[in-house]
Amino acid sequence: MDSNSNTVVVTGFGPFRQYLVNSSWEAVKELSKQGLGKNIDLHIMQLPVVYQKAKEQVLKIWTTLQPLLAVHVGLASSAKAIILEQCGKNKGYQEKDACGFHPEGGWCMLDGPEKIESTINMKTLWKNTSVEGIDIIFSRDAGRYICDYTYYTSLYYGNGRAAFIHVPPLSKWVTADFLGKALQIIILEMLKQCGKEGE
Repeated sequence: MDSNSNTVVVTGFGPFRQYLVNSSWEAVKELSKQGLGKNIDLHIMQLPVVYQKAKEQVLKIWTTLQPLLAVHVGLASSAKAIILEQCGKNKGYQEKDACGFHPEGGWCMLDGPEKIESTINMKTLWKNTSVEGIDIIFSRDAGRYICDYTYYTSLYYGNGRAAFIHVPPLSKWVTADFLGKALQIIILEMLKQCGKEGE
């Protein structure tokens, strides 16, 4: 096992387009206040909505912190639910990022497989997890933008030990505090799966 078995990194994204406050980062900041229990060393990080910079940050997470698990949280602007993403896709990235760029040829990793599945079974997670006040849904398509790109990169560098959660925008009902608690419930459930793997 080449990971620090109690380090978990959770990332959110910075502002982009009309979203001057990104619910993913607000939720991650709330999660860090609540923690994941005394045995888990939680690190949080904000990623920019820029392909190349996000990729560099993700590589740094895996090379320097070598976490047990990296959980990336992103904003799904039209979502009303929390979405658990099972896999990341390697190509099809044509949409421009916050700096006006997209990856050459629309690829994430030239030598990478078409898609990479998370070692976390999101379907099991989806069946076993409920958060009062919001629906949770399972997805196999993270949307071919920075979220999907970051997820694929992290799955690639982390040998599948990454997860991606899409959250809705903040609203009167969906507050940062509420999303932080939801993330805590979901990530603790993910860690149970990791624990089973380590036995």
